[in-house]
Amino acid sequence: MKDGELITQLSIFVNNEPGSLASIALVLKECDINLKAFNIAESAGFGVLRAIADDPRKACASLRGRSIAVKPTKVIAVHVEDQPGGLFGIARILGEAKINIEYAYAYAGKKGPVIFVRVDEPEAALAAIRAAGMKVLGEKDL
Repeated sequence: MKDGELITQLSIFVNNEPGSLASIALVLKECDINLKAFNIAESAGFGVLRAIADDPRKACASLRGRSIAVKPTKVIAVHVEDQPGGLFGIARILGEAKINIEYAYAYAGKKGPVIFVRVDEPEAALAAIRAAGMKVLGEKDL
């Protein structure tokens, strides 16, 4: 794979109690880290804040330095059309290629909507997305 094809996402573990998210957000603020996109999923007793940061290495180091559990993972960022069916397009392409979408979330990017997808076969997903004529974005594109 070429550099920039996969986006570094931070999976940050958040206790499911008042003030936990604020304490994580404060660390990011104090370290001058901007989140480009994020999603919070809850589970029993904790949540997972999945975030795209402007400087993922610095964000990861800053959070770990404050004893906050964080794990960098890779996702694919795909530009989609801002119209009904944008989600369908990427879901259909990956489904037809027999690639499982583990999770996805979206944001309204500088250049239009972007869907972030975590898949079980990233290389095959990148090939299928490109073969369908969709644009994969790198971290600098966000």
